[in-house]
Amino acid sequence: MSETLRMEIKQIKYFSTVVEAGSIGKAAQKLDVGASAISQQITKLEQELSIRLLQRNAFGVTPTPAGLAFLKHSQLILRQINFAIDAAHSARLSGHVSLGFPPTISALIGIPLMKLMSERYPDIRLEIVETLSGNLIQSINSRQLDIAIIFTHEIDKQWAIQPLVKEQMYLMARKEVLIKHGLSDCLQTGIIQSQQIGDIPLVLPRQRHSLRKLLEHKIGQLNVVYEIDGLHLLMDSLIHLDLASVRPGSACLQKYKHQIQLLKVIDPEIERINYLVSLAEEELSPAALAAKSAIKACVKELIRAQIWPCSELIL
Repeated sequence: MSETLRMEIKQIKYFSTVVEAGSIGKAAQKLDVGASAISQQITKLEQELSIRLLQRNAFGVTPTPAGLAFLKHSQLILRQINFAIDAAHSARLSGHVSLGFPPTISALIGIPLMKLMSERYPDIRLEIVETLSGNLIQSINSRQLDIAIIFTHEIDKQWAIQPLVKEQMYLMARKEVLIKHGLSDCLQTGIIQSQQIGDIPLVLPRQRHSLRKLLEHKIGQLNVVYEIDGLHLLMDSLIHLDLASVRPGSACLQKYKHQIQLLKVIDPEIERINYLVSLAEEELSPAALAAKSAIKACVKELIRAQIWPCSELIL
């Protein structure tokens, strides 16, 4: 039998806690275990692996490169152990799942998904994080989320990624704002050429936002007078101020439909792909697999019922 197979869960837990705490003393307080016992177990673990995992110094301890690699997989082992404990405590599918959605997606899928999960899996506890796609990528890469929907495929290769939905981009504004800027013909056709957008005062997310980067790449220089990341404030500004925005059709929620006109952007058409990302499926807990399946079912129904407008299912 390999030496590494002799390591104990206790050793892995001690090691992970020491790295998080930054010292053996602080880890001992957190675990309510003697510092000498923790030190002995980590020394034993290093001997079994024949490699140094921690670098001791005057300020505490830091993980070596080997220690960082070991920590990454150790955290996954501890998560799986917790999932196993959750499953053992209930005959029904249970557990905790962390989900991340950008604001546009959260506004569409949040309540339908919560309803579906409560009907199918009442014992699964959901944690839903709503933030920008870029922030979600950071959370995914640091393993703070199990599943997320993001707008880029540029993530670590270890993650499972699947194209989910394709969305068209539209110029959005009140009718009188479009007329004021000489776009009466566009109101008739329902389309606008990208070069016609240049002088229109726009409200858009900040430049760090993936949508802003996409628009500037496709269209070029834009007349951005306000930068707002929050979906509801951005859309409300279109109602109350003489502004326009370029957003996916999904941003024009039911409450705005009768006040906002949508013009499809062409030359070029601008599309955004929504990607469903998660830990590799063999690493997901049964609860997370159930949540991932529910997300797909939810998205399909939203598009079928035309609640997710101006979109195309890729699944």
